Amino acid sequence: MKFRPLKKEELAQFILDVQEAFQKGYEDYFGKCEDTIIPEKDILESYNAKGAKAFVMEEDGQIVGGAIVAIDGETNVNELHILYVKVGCQSKGVGFAIWEQIEKRYPETQIWKTCTPYFDQRNIHFYVNKCKFHVVEFLNRYHHPDEGSDDFIGDHGEGMFEFEKVMK
Repeated sequence: MKFRPLKKEELAQFILDVQEAFQKGYEDYFGKCEDTIIPEKDILESYNAKGAKAFVMEEDGQIVGGAIVAIDGETNVNELHILYVKVGCQSKGVGFAIWEQIEKRYPETQIWKTCTPYFDQRNIHFYVNKCKFHVVEFLNRYHHPDEGSDDFIGDHGEGMFEFEKVMK
C-alpha cells in the first residue's frame, strides 16, 4: 500500500468516497436515510482547516481510503478530522495502515484528538483497541460544550465520543 498526499484534482472523488463510507456506517445501524450523513461542507471545512493535510492510501493504484488531519506545529496537539476506508475495502487493515502512516509522518505529535458517533462500535473498537486512543468525553444533548455544532446528523442526535492519544 502507498500513503500519499491527496491531489487537488482528487478532492471531488475523495468527498464522495468519505460520504459513501460514513453513509454506509450510519445506515448499517439505523437503516436507510435520505439525509447525507456527512455533508460536503463539513468535509471541506476539515480540508480547509488551519494546518489541514489530506492523504489517501492506494493499493494496486486504486484509492482504498484516506484521512484529513489538522497539524498544530506550535502545540503539537493534532487532530484527526476524518479517517475513512472505502466501501468494499473494510476489514482488510486499511484503516490501521492509514493510522500508522499518520503517526509516522508526525512523530513530534504529543497528543492526537478525534471523535466518533456513540453508536459506531466498529469505530470505537478501532480507536480504543487498535490505535490505543482513550475516551475523554461524551458529547450529547446533556453535555455539549461546543454549542455551535448541534447540526451533525451522523450521531442520530445521541452524541459523540471524543478520544485522545497521548504519545510517548
